[in-house]
Amino acid sequence: MNSPTSQATGTPPFLTITPPFVHPDNIDEGSGPEEESVYHSASILCLRFDEEIMVTGSSDHTCIVWDIKNDYRPIHRLSGHHAGVLDVCFDDRYIVSCSKDATICVWDRKTGELLRQLVGHLGPVNAVQLRGDLIVSASGDGVAKMWNVISGQCVKEFVSKDRGLACVEFSDDGRTILTGGNDRIIYQFDANTGDLVNELRGHSGLIRSLHLDSANKRIVSGSYDMSVKVFDRDTGNLSINFPGWTTSWMLSVQSDYRRIVATSQDARAVIMDFGYGLDGIDLLEE
Repeated sequence: MNSPTSQATGTPPFLTITPPFVHPDNIDEGSGPEEESVYHSASILCLRFDEEIMVTGSSDHTCIVWDIKNDYRPIHRLSGHHAGVLDVCFDDRYIVSCSKDATICVWDRKTGELLRQLVGHLGPVNAVQLRGDLIVSASGDGVAKMWNVISGQCVKEFVSKDRGLACVEFSDDGRTILTGGNDRIIYQFDANTGDLVNELRGHSGLIRSLHLDSANKRIVSGSYDMSVKVFDRDTGNLSINFPGWTTSWMLSVQSDYRRIVATSQDARAVIMDFGYGLDGIDLLEE
């Protein structure tokens, strides 16, 4: 078995998006970023993609929309924030970005036009999610807010008990909101009533990432305590605990019916595959 510090081996990525991948001379006038701003000029802090586009947010205060089907050609630069872009999300109508400047920007996906800016948080907006006409944001001010995309108004607030929020999860069915942050508690809210349903405890460090697997009724969390934990969505009980799987902070977690994937500040990704080696497990993917 390789030591934790050994270098990983494998097939290199098929594509790395760095200059001069797209030469400015090949960008149609008026259809993409200007020549001097084709790429980000600072750290890329967040990324989302679907089958058509990828959106990246950066410390350079902007987002870039990339055309996946056209060799990741940059389509739009979204300029509206005054500090680093900390998270992005989108659907088939809107792109939503949030920033250290305490604002949320809503953009037209097709044109890149800034439609509205949502103002109301008193600290950096660290995470944002979009479901239909509703946006949920989590901020360092310790409050999660629900916004109506059409009106731009805040329609509900979900308050933590102590200090800032670092992550938010808005369930696919729009019924549940989860938040986590500095106070090491996962707050579970009813999205319709705004009521606090449960407090999930077990982490000893800041909760950095949340994922709600509705199909399997489980909540997966990643923390600065270097652990990944799985809670039962209905009871709030801790069902699985993975402590010390990395040597640094857990930054992001996702799961499906058989795997949990987590990334860490120590440059490793941890994959926990509960179906590995089981005969017929691939039939469940059909």
